[in-house]
Amino acid sequence: MTTQHPDFDVIAIGAGFAGLGLIHYIREAGLSIRVFDRAADVGGTWTWNRYPGSMTDSESYYYCLTFSKELLQEWSWTARYPDWKETHDYMRFVADKCDMWPHIQLNTEITSAEYQKDTGHWLVTTGNGDSFTCKYFISGMGMISEPVIPKIKGMETFKGPLFHSSRWPQEGLDYAGKRVGIIGAGATTVQMLPVMSKTAESVTVFHRTSNFILPAMQKPMTPEWEKEIKENYDEIIAKCRNHVFGMAFDTADGRKAVETSPEERQRIFEEKWVGSFRWVFETFDDLLADPEANRMASQFIIDKMKERIEDPEIAEILVPKLEDYPLFAKRPPLDHGYLEAYSRDNVHLVDIKDREPIVEITETGVRTTENEFEFDIIVLATGFKAYTGALEAFPIRGAKGQTLAEKWKDESKSIMGVCVADFPNMFMVTGPQAPFANLPTSIEQNVIWITNCIKKMEREGYDVVKPRQDAEDAWTAHTAEIHDQTLMAEGGKVNSWMMGANLEGKAPRVLIYFGGANVYYDKMDESANQDYPELEFEKLAV
Repeated sequence: MTTQHPDFDVIAIGAGFAGLGLIHYIREAGLSIRVFDRAADVGGTWTWNRYPGSMTDSESYYYCLTFSKELLQEWSWTARYPDWKETHDYMRFVADKCDMWPHIQLNTEITSAEYQKDTGHWLVTTGNGDSFTCKYFISGMGMISEPVIPKIKGMETFKGPLFHSSRWPQEGLDYAGKRVGIIGAGATTVQMLPVMSKTAESVTVFHRTSNFILPAMQKPMTPEWEKEIKENYDEIIAKCRNHVFGMAFDTADGRKAVETSPEERQRIFEEKWVGSFRWVFETFDDLLADPEANRMASQFIIDKMKERIEDPEIAEILVPKLEDYPLFAKRPPLDHGYLEAYSRDNVHLVDIKDREPIVEITETGVRTTENEFEFDIIVLATGFKAYTGALEAFPIRGAKGQTLAEKWKDESKSIMGVCVADFPNMFMVTGPQAPFANLPTSIEQNVIWITNCIKKMEREGYDVVKPRQDAEDAWTAHTAEIHDQTLMAEGGKVNSWMMGANLEGKAPRVLIYFGGANVYYDKMDESANQDYPELEFEKLAV
C-alpha cells in the first residue's frame, strides 16, 4: 500500500446539503474532511438563488437533513414552503449546532481535480493556486447549480445590470420603480414575477414554452401543525424514504384514473387540489404512466389555469395544449400568484417562440422582430445545465487522463449517479442518472452509501476503489429502458432540462432515473448489502 499520506481523507466540493451531510457522516466514521465552496457562506443553492420570491417546492418539514433527531425537534419552520433565507438560516443552524465550520473553506473555487495513479490520491487545485491531496474526492455541487447563459447578440452592450437569476447580486438589488425584463418563463420566473411586479414600474416576461403550473397554496406553520409534525418525524422520514418522489406523501393505493368514473375522478381531482406536487401522486397512480390518464390530469390543470387568467390572449400563450407534451415531460412549477400577476397593468408577456423572437439585446433593452423594449434591469431566468453542468465546468481528470466533460460528450453515464468508470476514488452526490426527487432525501441516501463504501475501504485496508465499466453500462442501459417506458421521454420535444435538451450543441440524453426514488434507494441498499458488486477494490504495491 502507499505510504504517502494525503492532506485530507476526503475533499468535497459544495457546502450545501451534500457538504453538510458529508461532514457529519465522514467525521462520524473517524476520517478527516475539508469541504470547499466558492460562495461566501454555506447553503449551496440557497446562497446563490436570492431572487425575489425564491423558495423551495418541497414542503419545509421534510426539506432537511435527518441524521439528528435533536435538530429536527429544535428547529422550527415558519411556513409550508420556506423562502431562500429561511432555508439558508436552517443550514447555518446545522453547521453551528454540529460544529461543522472547522471543516469548511469558503470563498475558494476549485479549478481542477486530477487522479494520481501512483498514489491513488486526488490532486485538487484552487483558484488562488493552492493544491491539496485527498484519498477520496466527492462532488456535492448539486444537480442545478451551473446556469445556462444564452447566446444573445449584444448582451455585452446593455448599460444596466444583466445577470442570471441564480447569480442575483449578493448585496441585493433595488428594482422598485424600475423597468425589468425577464428572459425565460420556467419555475424561477413563476416565483419571481408575483413579487417583483408589486414594486417595479413594469415587468416584461419573454416566454418560450408553456408550463403545466400547479398551485403551491402557501400557508404559515401553526403550533398545532408543528406539534403534529414533530410527534411523527420517524413516520415522515420513512414516508420520504419509501416514496417514488422522495417526499412525505401518501399514495393513491392503486387507484387509477382510467378505471374511475368521470364524476368520481373529477371529485378526487378537486378534493386533492390542495397545493404541492401531492396532487400528482395522491390522486391516481397512473397519471405519469398511462397516456390517457395523463391527458385527464393535464386537462384538469389546463382548466384550472384558465380560470385564473383574465385575458384570453395571455391564456393562449401561458396555458399548454394537450397535444404539446405530457404532464411532467417538463418539470411543472408551483405557483404563488404567477397567473394572477398577468392581470396587473405593469406586467407584460412576450411570446418569443411563435410571435416575436428576440433579435438582440441593445444598450437600452431588448429588440424583438416586432418591437423594442427599454429596461433598467434584465434578468436571465434561463435555467441550468442540469446534473452534469457543475461537473463539466472545470477539468476533473480520471485515471485515463480524460475529463468528465470529454467522457460525457455524447452520453452522460454513471453507476447510480454516484460513481463513474475510469474515475477511481471519486464519488458524486446526485450525479447524472440519479432520481429527480426531494433532494435532501436523495442527498442523504447517497451520502450514507458513499460513507459506508469508504468505511469498507478503510476497514479492509484498500487504497483504490474502481467503478466497473460493465456496471456503468448496465445502469445506463437500465436507466434508458425505464426512461423510454415513461411519458418523460417526450421531454426532448420541449427542451426539457431534465433531458439536457435545453443545451445548445448537446444531444438530449437520459439524465434521470425514473424508476422511482424509493426503488433507487432500495437498489443502493442492495448494493451495500452485497458488498458493492459494481466496484473493484485494490491495494497498491508498497
